[in-house]
Amino acid sequence: MRVLLALLMLTLPLAAARRPTTAQLQAQVKKLTEERDALKQRLAATDSLQQELVAAQQARDQAKTDADASRRQMDQLRATLKENQSGGDSLLKDLEAAKKEAAEAKEALARVKVENDGLRQRVAATPQEGDLVMLSREVTPARPLNLNRSTPRVKSAGFFNARPKGVVVVNVLISEKGEVLDARLIQGLPGDTPEAKAANDACVESAKNLVFDPATAKDGSTRFKVWQGVGFYLD
Repeated sequence: MRVLLALLMLTLPLAAARRPTTAQLQAQVKKLTEERDALKQRLAATDSLQQELVAAQQARDQAKTDADASRRQMDQLRATLKENQSGGDSLLKDLEAAKKEAAEAKEALARVKVENDGLRQRVAATPQEGDLVMLSREVTPARPLNLNRSTPRVKSAGFFNARPKGVVVVNVLISEKGEVLDARLIQGLPGDTPEAKAANDACVESAKNLVFDPATAKDGSTRFKVWQGVGFYLD
């Protein structure tokens, strides 16, 4: 009995010594809590790193996609530039050809204009029917038809005075129909006497009554209007 009691007395202090105290338990809880918080922080840091890694991978993939797209655009741009360069060369050739054709057309237009001006001058220089022309080698003068029947009536100033004598030249405007349109005195009788003046006036009036075969071109195809002199001999 004493032996059992002694053994019991020995085991009780040992059991009491092995049992943790409240302070020890609180210390262990605090330590475990700190370890837990540290693990959570590490886990959170790990999650953040993973998110950053995922974001970095996505950014890398997007950059690769953008790089591929940029490379394709560059290839397209190079192809377009090459095509435009060849097309530009063709366009420059067409432009040079167009300029050459325009220059040739301009020269041809200038030549035609010169030819037309020459033709206009020739046409203008060629008298037409009824034009007033100067007597020349190319024109056949008008021919009076009733010169003998159209004589001026000249009277003497008195019974004992003789009639005025001499040559009177009258310039007449003859139409393309042979009619006298106007008459002007060119050369009258000498002197300023009333008799000479009356004789000159009589010749002018007589010239207005003349009828002509009109002036024509040498070939007779065109009739002209001319000023032509008619002489009256008074005796």
